[in-house]
Amino acid sequence: MKSAILTSDSNKNLKILIELADRLGIKAKMLTDEQLEDIGMIKAIKNGRTGSFVDSDKFIGGLK
Repeated sequence: MKSAILTSDSNKNLKILIELADRLGIKAKMLTDEQLEDIGMIKAIKNGRTGSFVDSDKFIGGLK
C-alpha cells in the first residue's frame, strides 16, 4: 500500500482532489492539524529508535 499526504491553504482545492480520488477509486480523507501532528510525532519516534541504550552520563553531559 502506498500513501500520499497533500497540503494546501485552499480547502476548495483539497476537496476537488478528494473528489477526484474518490472517482478514481482511491481512498482519501481530510486530516485535522492534530492528526498531522500525531503522524509527525510517530515518524520522529520511529526514526529516533536505534535499539541500543544511551549512556545517561554522556547524554546529560552533552546537554550541558
